[in-house]
Amino acid sequence: MVELKGEVKEIIFQNEINSYTIAVLETEVEELTVVGYLPFITIGDSLKLEGKYVTHQEYGRQFKIETFEKIMPETLESLERYLGNGTIKGVGPATAKRIVDHFGQETLYVLKFEPEKLGDVKGITRNKGIEIATQFNENWELWQIVGFLEKFGIGVQNAKNVYKALGINAIEEIEANPYVLIDVANNVDFKLIDKMAMEMGVAKNNEKRVRSGIKYALIRATYNGHCAVVKEELYEFIKSLLSIEFEDIDNSIINMRTNKEIYLEEREGKTWVYLYYYYEVENNIAGKLLTLDKAENLKKITHLTKEIKEIEKKTNIFLSEKQKEAIEAVNNNNVCIITGGPGTGKTTIIKTIIELYKKHKKKAVLCAPTGRAAKRMTETTGEEAKTLHRLLEIGKIEDEVNHPDIDYKVAPLDSDVVIIDEMSMVDIFLMNYLVKALYLGTKLILVGDVDQLPSVGPGNVLQDLINSEKFTTITLNKIFRQAAKSKIILNSHRINEGQFFIKKEQMEDELNEDFFFIKEINQEKILQQVISLCSGRLKKIGDYDFFKNIQIISPTKKGLLGTKDLNRALQEKLNPHSETKAEKNVLGTIFRVGDKVMQIKNNYDIYWEKKGKSSENGTGVFNGELGIIEKIDDLEKQIKIRFDDDKIVWYQYAELDQLEHAYAVTVHKAQR
Repeated sequence: MVELKGEVKEIIFQNEINSYTIAVLETEVEELTVVGYLPFITIGDSLKLEGKYVTHQEYGRQFKIETFEKIMPETLESLERYLGNGTIKGVGPATAKRIVDHFGQETLYVLKFEPEKLGDVKGITRNKGIEIATQFNENWELWQIVGFLEKFGIGVQNAKNVYKALGINAIEEIEANPYVLIDVANNVDFKLIDKMAMEMGVAKNNEKRVRSGIKYALIRATYNGHCAVVKEELYEFIKSLLSIEFEDIDNSIINMRTNKEIYLEEREGKTWVYLYYYYEVENNIAGKLLTLDKAENLKKITHLTKEIKEIEKKTNIFLSEKQKEAIEAVNNNNVCIITGGPGTGKTTIIKTIIELYKKHKKKAVLCAPTGRAAKRMTETTGEEAKTLHRLLEIGKIEDEVNHPDIDYKVAPLDSDVVIIDEMSMVDIFLMNYLVKALYLGTKLILVGDVDQLPSVGPGNVLQDLINSEKFTTITLNKIFRQAAKSKIILNSHRINEGQFFIKKEQMEDELNEDFFFIKEINQEKILQQVISLCSGRLKKIGDYDFFKNIQIISPTKKGLLGTKDLNRALQEKLNPHSETKAEKNVLGTIFRVGDKVMQIKNNYDIYWEKKGKSSENGTGVFNGELGIIEKIDDLEKQIKIRFDDDKIVWYQYAELDQLEHAYAVTVHKAQR
């Protein structure tokens, strides 16, 4: 085995899934290509590698990595490059040079033990210096944990969660009880953790092993949207997973129930097993909604029929009997559900309700679960709508489903009426935060289509509330004449009814040509069809420009027609490599000027500005927002993006994990 020390000068390739990397390492003797698994590595990192030299038939001499360790930079030049490589927010090459020039050989000591001294460097305040040092030290401690966790198959994102939960003693705690990872990390490979624990001598029926197996099974169920599992099915799964007897499972279930780790509920002749906090959340939602609905109806409007007629006259909108029934239901109840497919008049009802309560000086709040849904709501109603996260000011809560902060103190909502659109996308945790914020006497109107995809998170809140028959529900099923001109709307209803797409001979002349069905079963041919439509055919049909008017949607990320491969193919066709266009390789993904990208997580702190006649600025870019890369600044390690609403945002290279290509997006992402 050969040992090498050196600095990463270039990353040629890095697989985003398993971190298999091809990089150029500069040692004291030479620059050479190294290959192997190197998670969480960036240009400028100093590494100690063990492995062997191999000869590739095409690329020649390489160093194949067997084990690796990240080490502190050993020269001032390499330290400067490390500090300026984009992993520390706000520190680019220029700032890194000033820090190293100022402190010289004392730089590492200052970063570790006297961070306030960084305030002596030009352009750095005392507080900013402490922030820089904190990031530097956290990154270093995190790296030690990352290297250790790699053998458990746990990636970089999870390493942060582990560090937050277990602190600097994380490695010691995991070595003492590997199963603790089930409690503090997400999407862990239980079988790999279990294998290592067994190799350490843990018995098959060890209490910690069985309890962790049960938690793993219940958490795994939540990934599919379930909040609870039937007891018999859980036992069968655990028996197969752990190769133990039902008696061992019973003992752990009893102890976990006593310790309030799980909850058992008898319902419809079956025993359902919950993780305890999932039960608490469901129970709280049900209790709060029932209490709210039974409270005194303080916002009821008298002479409603007369007032509806006045609004119809004022707005030149004429409501159907079913729409009037929905408005009466809202007036008569504190909690009301309005459901129906596209084109059935839900938006008209919302607009009328807003007009009603505005006339009575009542404050109506509009919201939706996602940024895109809130934007659509604003456009269709003419009133400001917010995301539930922004409305409830819960941006700082972790997005991790496994460890939600169910005790988070939500500020009460100052409103008389709360209207939630796209309710089908609300999961149990978001709903729990909402019901906590409602005063008794507030009217809550839930609007949505139960035939849409359910929430990405656990729970099917809208459908369950309707099925409970505890709350007044108005179901809209008439397609209005204007909406009926759209084949998209007609066909969506036909599909829900189990019918095939409407045929050409069934269409009326006035129908818009807004829906086409191309029958093809060969994946390669489908891909070529998609590329052809995006690169010219649709522009000829209706002057549709890909970057302004076209969005590709796929049900999956994987495969030739999944979003990953589609994005690569469409980028190559619509925005290919050019010597005149800057680009940045991030873990094997190439971001290029002109690329269409999507924000894939909520970031409530990132700064944005809009320029023009009415300049404005603020903070916050949210999951699902789309934009175009306008500039890549390799000197300052930043990317400039203009979003659809003309927000200009600069991303540090270290923040690019928040973005992905959006030439093609999944169905779930398209709803955001």
